[in-house]
Amino acid sequence: MAYEVEAPKYVRLAQTIQQRIEDGTYPPGTRVPSENQLVQAFGMSRPTVVRALELLKRDGWLESRQGYGTIVRGRPAVVEQKDRRGSEALARDESQSPGRLVEVGHVPVPARVASVLGLPKRAKVLMRRFLVVEDGEPVELVSSYFPAGLVEGTELESADALTGSTRAHLEARKKVRFDHVTERVSARLPAPAEAELLDVPDGVPVLSVLVVACDASGQALQVSDVLLPADRQELEDTYRLN
Repeated sequence: MAYEVEAPKYVRLAQTIQQRIEDGTYPPGTRVPSENQLVQAFGMSRPTVVRALELLKRDGWLESRQGYGTIVRGRPAVVEQKDRRGSEALARDESQSPGRLVEVGHVPVPARVASVLGLPKRAKVLMRRFLVVEDGEPVELVSSYFPAGLVEGTELESADALTGSTRAHLEARKKVRFDHVTERVSARLPAPAEAELLDVPDGVPVLSVLVVACDASGQALQVSDVLLPADRQELEDTYRLN
């Protein structure tokens, strides 16, 4: 079964450089290797290297200093503050989170999910659907989909709330390792069942955050569709300008 989704080369290179900053290989205040050195070290093209460095500069990990080259700034404060729905979905403990597990079962794979898993339209995948409730109000509906090959030998098919996160459960049971997440945000009208669970009035759209969680090779391990009532959401991001 093929269910790969490859992160772009420049993203993977940026992640590698970021990891080296975090583990102390590239300490704050030091220069990162030159573009030529990175091209040779990683076997990637110069445009890929340049794009990775620009991404890290944009997010505050690196900065350019006249006469010094590209300098390591370290972990930016905005990284700690950034609201990432994907991380929340992967880390959620169903047994401890406010809300309830509303559905578990094998369902036809939705088109958006099939495209990232590399599955045919009529294929079936396991879905776990969890409704997040805060102060008695539904605020988030998370439908998580898992390739059939990852379900065997796990408790993901259980109708009981999972103790611990799906990520921790899969890493322990299947000996896989989650490496990176891609989030795709779009807006759409909810299906009737989704609108009922989220208490969304007719005609009010939802924000859909499609969370694709992969291992280091780019193989998708879990895809979650996080639905948020659009009339109750305000998205905010903070980033540095070069």
